[in-house]
Amino acid sequence: MALGEFDLIEKYFRPPVQRAALGGGDDCALLVPTPGMQLAVSTDLLVEGRHFLSTVAPDRLGHKALAVNLSDLAACGAEPLAFTLALSLPRADAAFLAPFASGLLALAEQHEIELVGGDTTAGPLTIGITVIGEVPEGLALLRSGAAPGDELWVSGCLGDARLALEVFRGHAELPGDAFSAVREAMERPQPRVALGQALRGVASAAIDLSDGLLGDLGHIRRRSGVGATVWLDALPRSAALAAQPQALQRECLLAGGDDYELLFTAPAGAADAVRAAGLASGTPVTRIGRIEPLAIGLKVFAEAHGREPLDLSAFAGFDHFKP
Repeated sequence: MALGEFDLIEKYFRPPVQRAALGGGDDCALLVPTPGMQLAVSTDLLVEGRHFLSTVAPDRLGHKALAVNLSDLAACGAEPLAFTLALSLPRADAAFLAPFASGLLALAEQHEIELVGGDTTAGPLTIGITVIGEVPEGLALLRSGAAPGDELWVSGCLGDARLALEVFRGHAELPGDAFSAVREAMERPQPRVALGQALRGVASAAIDLSDGLLGDLGHIRRRSGVGATVWLDALPRSAALAAQPQALQRECLLAGGDDYELLFTAPAGAADAVRAAGLASGTPVTRIGRIEPLAIGLKVFAEAHGREPLDLSAFAGFDHFKP
């Protein structure tokens, strides 16, 4: 028997809620913010063929759909509370819905975030998630707080998701185990929620890396009115990426996108506190440069003491409306 809209919601997307005052089933969910906290809200839309390949396993797609939204909460230093799901499907196919819901709700359970409502419709496969979190008043991490003299940091490793995409495109080759690892980074990113919370009161600005290091650093630079220097040799990368030709490494590291790591700044005297936040959250953190006066612009050097900056004209961050 074919599933109808409300049947599939009831079967796959109606987990019980405990933190929300009212979950799905009515016209609105009801949330009760904690006194002294501000709500943090973010929305991401994933479109088949634009944000994910048609070959991705449904459970991984469910995981990633929520992970990219949780990454936004991480960049704000917020604790996840609830989310809504808007899902457009070509057909109500149990073979897709069951593992998709499993991957989605497994990550939700891991981060104690509740599905409290949404919508479904027939159409091209498109996933829209809105996440709601909370952060202590005045402690949200923003893009606008970087200042000259701050140090520039990043979590985890960069470039593996882009490397996996290049393998899919036939532009790179990897042995089986190495490809599995970079494909995992591409299809099952791990949002740095605990690190974001640990950086409250330590980091001066933050953003999650979705559109490439240089593109997302550009958002911090514009909002903060600063320049920046990046040291290419300091950028953390996997052994699989380090084995690739220099040109491909640079493309993956500087403009790859889909990393969902945190890029953040902190005062020069806060290095020990940054490292402590990394240890407390179980997340590697690496210093990759510094914030400069606006007049310096953006410079990327091959190493920390380099004299000639790289030509950055070939590296552009991802833009949905540019080819």
